[in-house]
Amino acid sequence: MTTLSLATVLAEAARRYPEKVAIVDAGGERITYRELWAQTRAYAAGLRELGVGPGDTVAIMIPNVGDFPRVYFAALAVGARIVPVSLLLNAEEVGYVLADSGAKLLVTHSAFLAAGAPAAAASGTKLVNVGPLPADLPQYPPRLEEISATVEPLRTYVTREAEDVAVILYTSGTTGKPKGAMLTHLNLVMNAAVNVFDVHPLTGDDVVLGCLPLFHTFGQTVGMNATFRLGGTLVLLPRFTGEAAIELMLREKVTIFHGVPTMYIGLLEAAAKAETLPRLKLCVSGGASLPVAVLEKFAGAFGSTIWEGYGLSETSPTATTNQPAFGAKPGTVGHPIWGVEVEIARPEVPERIEFLPDGELGEIVIRGHNVFAGYLNRPEATAEALIDGWFRTGDLGVRDENGFISIVDRTKDLIIRGGFNVYPREVEEVLARHPSIQQVAVIGVADETLGEEICAVVVLEDPKPEEGSLTEAELIEWSKERLGKHKYPRQVRFTESLPLGPSMKVLKRELRKQYS
Repeated sequence: MTTLSLATVLAEAARRYPEKVAIVDAGGERITYRELWAQTRAYAAGLRELGVGPGDTVAIMIPNVGDFPRVYFAALAVGARIVPVSLLLNAEEVGYVLADSGAKLLVTHSAFLAAGAPAAAASGTKLVNVGPLPADLPQYPPRLEEISATVEPLRTYVTREAEDVAVILYTSGTTGKPKGAMLTHLNLVMNAAVNVFDVHPLTGDDVVLGCLPLFHTFGQTVGMNATFRLGGTLVLLPRFTGEAAIELMLREKVTIFHGVPTMYIGLLEAAAKAETLPRLKLCVSGGASLPVAVLEKFAGAFGSTIWEGYGLSETSPTATTNQPAFGAKPGTVGHPIWGVEVEIARPEVPERIEFLPDGELGEIVIRGHNVFAGYLNRPEATAEALIDGWFRTGDLGVRDENGFISIVDRTKDLIIRGGFNVYPREVEEVLARHPSIQQVAVIGVADETLGEEICAVVVLEDPKPEEGSLTEAELIEWSKERLGKHKYPRQVRFTESLPLGPSMKVLKRELRKQYS
């Protein structure tokens, strides 16, 4: 039996770097590793007082403030499993997650009691609060801070076995109900360590902007856990806007930015109005495909390369990334990280893994220390996803002769127009280069003759007064010159914004509902 706990990440940082600033909280408060670990052990004692012990499940619904790491590591310290709940869910959806995960306790920040309290009541889950209580609440749930103050802090954390489940992440469920992906202590400790010690040249002096939601795998592992593993400083931003991020990065001398493509687009928009821009040592993009046009514009404005990577909740998350050891190739997600293998397999053979040669399009499959333990209470879904030790991602990709992996599209986003396969990402890459387009998503809509037709949903840049707005006919004509006959969009829909999921990924299923 090998013992290991994800709580080690914070406990060891407190032992090695006690006086270093671990987090800069939303209000500007600076908390050292010694203080953060002491507060965490106090919260852990409070959780134990509430009856939480090894193997229990604690759901947490907290924004990007200091209480997120405090509660997250407190739950780990008592040996519990954590279910981070998306802050975008309504009460009914939260209730589903609580019931499906069998959560014993929900810890909610006071700002999210409106969804958390009825969800806890409906699912029979015990509720406790952190943060200042709003005055308009008719009934206050118990406060974790007050309970913790009545008992002695835990001396140290309860250890677990390396293969025990540490975190259950609910996937956003493109079909049916969301599924809980079970990640082990080993999965998450390894992913944090590999991200900081094997991918990029990082140091404990680095300052990371924590603007990705901490309830999501990217912000949690690559942002929070990796920063703590290294002994760096995490600057928390609860609500992302390009202006707020630039201001905070300048104030706190941030060196590392992790974001999704929509955030990079937001930074570019804000950069046009900013007098000074931060000089960033490292920028990482994940969560969705980054248009090459955005990467180029960002390098021009900020003087920083964006290193694009790829991963999923089921892979802890990082699986591949552009990295100095292999160089960067725009439009790709780089090479597998240390200890992880990524191959291209035949998608039409679901029951076994059949590899395809380099250059051929197929399904991306992954194996290594990052692959999850399966879906909670869903043995059939687990058996479909894990084949011969490989995780089938459902993403279509290709590997070139130099080992660079490119994501072509999700299998379910593929458009079949008149018998021809059209990959939305390829069309999006071209349209994103139009000077009037800020953001674009390409979807297939039903067509009686062709089966599916190509539709571009477009967010425009603000036009200059003399230019006027781009029209549907103009964009169709422009794209006809740059894309094959079966690829260019025949329909264009203009919108003020694209629907985003919890990880700020564009929700194409919502667009398909809206425009078909």
